[in-house]
Amino acid sequence: MARDGVLSEAALRAKLEGLGYTVSCYLYHPGTSFPDHTHEMDKIDAVLSGTLRITTAEGAVDLGPGDSVYVPAGAVHSAKVIGNTPVLSLDAVKVR
Repeated sequence: MARDGVLSEAALRAKLEGLGYTVSCYLYHPGTSFPDHTHEMDKIDAVLSGTLRITTAEGAVDLGPGDSVYVPAGAVHSAKVIGNTPVLSLDAVKVR
C-alpha cells in the first residue's frame, strides 16, 4: 500500500491540487452542521483534524485526520462536526 507521508495541510493540498482540484481550507467549530444540499461540481472533503460526518444517499461516514470522501456533482449530502474538537477541513472542488 502506498503512503502519502506525514499528514499536513501543505501535503494534502498539494495532493488534491495535483488531481486538478481547487482547494480551500475551513475551520468548523463544534456544533456546526450543514443540511442536505448539492454542488454543481465534483468535490472532495478532506479532514486534517477533528471528526466530520458526511451523509449521502449511501449512508454516513465519519472522517478523521487524513480521511477524505468524494462527492460527485449533484449528489445530495449533509455534514456535521462530531464531538468537541473543531474540524480543520480542505474543501476541494473541480469545475467540469
